[in-house]
Amino acid sequence: MAGVGDEIRLYLRARVALIVLVTIEEQRAVDILDDVRRERDPGADLIVWDVADHFTSAAMPPAGQRPLPETGDPGTALDKIKELANKTPERRDIYLLKDFHEFWGRDPRIRRKLKNLAQQLVYTGSSLVVIAPTRAVPVELRNDAVVVELPLPTAPQLRHELDGLIEGTAGVRAALSGAGRAKLSQAALGLTVAQAKRAFAKAIVRDGALDDRGIDTVLQEKKAVVRESGALEFYPVEESTDDVGGLDALKRWLTLRERAFSEEATRYGLPAPKGIALIGIPGTGKSLTAKMICGLWRLPLLRLDVGALFGSLVGESEERVRLAMQLAETVAPCVLWIDEIEKALAAGGLDGGTSQRVFGTILTWMQEKTAPVFVVATANDVTALPPETLRRGRFDEVFFLDLPTERERREIIAVHLRKRRRDPEAFDVHHLAQISDGFVGAELEQAVIDAMYHAFAENRDVRTADITEALLRTVPLSRSQREVIEHLRAWLRQGRAQPASAAPDRRDPAAERSPGLELDLPHDSGDSGYPDGWDG
Repeated sequence: MAGVGDEIRLYLRARVALIVLVTIEEQRAVDILDDVRRERDPGADLIVWDVADHFTSAAMPPAGQRPLPETGDPGTALDKIKELANKTPERRDIYLLKDFHEFWGRDPRIRRKLKNLAQQLVYTGSSLVVIAPTRAVPVELRNDAVVVELPLPTAPQLRHELDGLIEGTAGVRAALSGAGRAKLSQAALGLTVAQAKRAFAKAIVRDGALDDRGIDTVLQEKKAVVRESGALEFYPVEESTDDVGGLDALKRWLTLRERAFSEEATRYGLPAPKGIALIGIPGTGKSLTAKMICGLWRLPLLRLDVGALFGSLVGESEERVRLAMQLAETVAPCVLWIDEIEKALAAGGLDGGTSQRVFGTILTWMQEKTAPVFVVATANDVTALPPETLRRGRFDEVFFLDLPTERERREIIAVHLRKRRRDPEAFDVHHLAQISDGFVGAELEQAVIDAMYHAFAENRDVRTADITEALLRTVPLSRSQREVIEHLRAWLRQGRAQPASAAPDRRDPAAERSPGLELDLPHDSGDSGYPDGWDG
């Protein structure tokens, strides 16, 4: 609370009479303002107005209270505040206005009264604070108001709430050490105080005690809250480097930075890495790589849905971007996955400039962020991105994911066989890699799945011949979109990105990447493509 409280104290001492406090946590805001009021002048009052309960005193303990007027009309409420302040101009009361964001946008009378009152309160000891869920302050008030954002609670603040819940609730059995409580508080990052308390209480009720199982409960609650934000989705960490075939150069780059967010790296003098851009052919594992990074670095993964950022109201899209970035910074250290970032410009300038403003807001945040949020941005169509998108300062490196080499195809096929509880040693993986030149990882995975469906329908186990037939039936992307892929490869040859795959060993002809896009596949003549007598 100290940061926002100190900022508000500074504005009050500077005689700023109108403060807009941006938050959805009303009770937490009241608690902060009451701390400010009590430290500033214990005899002053914190007077709250809302459309339901009208004027009430929120000072704890009650101090210097007077009879308060009764009115539910916002205009009349401002008149009453003016009367109270003028009667006792020496008092240093704080008037907290809730619900006013519902009125000032549609009623010019409210805007004028609020502006006049703010200018008059400068000559008294009282001040106005308006709680609003967004930064959308009317233009007429911007010269008289300052905007203060209340960030989501930090881990120490959540730890304070957790300790208070455990120690202040009768019958709660807590089997958590100090380190366990710290882990539980860390898991709740990204939640409001009220949401975190509900998650802690749910863990107590469900498990009968508060122990390490509560971390899973809190994470499930956080997933639901993040999902409700609309633009962000919380992904579980499940993939590892073993789940991704090939991409050795990219894996080495990531492994070198495995401890990048540790305290040891900070003491060594290393800055936290900013992020990477993954450009390349669809189906080559860009999205899977984002998930793999979280497993390697043991960090939470947030996926930003660029399409969900756009709203119908003026300023709504920019507000959604701001809230999404704020949530990512609160959960940090974390990985923020921006999938198909070129979608942010999909409107092509036909939306009144909204897409450009949203995209610009994202780029500015990426450039200026100080929180340890590692950005993984993927893109299929690099031509849709402005040149400044991929420059250094926003990304530490830009990687290009090309068609997999034969060795990488062997690894990819083996990965997908193991995922489906099959031993790759029981299959001729070398042959499958040879006949699948030009296939991307997603197409190889689908071939394995199709082969298993055919074998399952015949009540037998899958064989090499089944996967061979599935590959022969597939028209790979390298054929159907030959021109697009060649254009992407030409972009790589200009030196604009690092190849994500290791350079092929020229001493091993089987490891070399085919220079062209032509696929030398056997024609489907009804056989499996195997020598006579092969039984898979």
